[in-house]
Amino acid sequence: MEPGALGLKEEDWVNTHCHADHITGTGVLRSLLPGCQSVISRLSGAQADLHIGEGDSIRFGRFALETRASPGHTPGCVTFVLNDQSMAFTGDALLIRGCGRTDFQQGCAKTLYHSVHEKIFTLPGNCLIYPAHDYHGLTVSTVEEERTLNPRLTLSCEEFIKVMDNLNLPKPQQIDIAVPANMRCGVQTPPS
Repeated sequence: MEPGALGLKEEDWVNTHCHADHITGTGVLRSLLPGCQSVISRLSGAQADLHIGEGDSIRFGRFALETRASPGHTPGCVTFVLNDQSMAFTGDALLIRGCGRTDFQQGCAKTLYHSVHEKIFTLPGNCLIYPAHDYHGLTVSTVEEERTLNPRLTLSCEEFIKVMDNLNLPKPQQIDIAVPANMRCGVQTPPS
């Protein structure tokens, strides 16, 4: 195996980031599937069986996913790029015609802007982008579409920071439950 290559099993589960608007299911999967491992960026600060970082390669069959650190939404965000660069799994760093918020949980608009431009927008234009979720039912875009049509990330860095600093989004409803659970691999503390 090449340096930085991780040989995972097909029942191992990788996370793009730890955040307040969702709870990872990897803790539950570990309890249901003996031998299953949870995987997350070491910079997330979250518990996991395996911590990954920039340049690590997750091998499965004849494929591999390159780990690219893409912080800004959170410090531990990563993007997974298929070894032939035909697709990338961007988590919330790059959404379809948007990006993840940066107003809490150590988010940083300037860092996110540079992450997307240096780690994702440098991929081939026809590389398919699969974000963690979309609020309009879309599931896939391309690097070229987002490089040219993303209303936030086509701005200058200074303009992007102003937009992100003025989104005035409400606090996620489940933040007090989701963040602590995600820090423990999605395992929630039973109500007292």
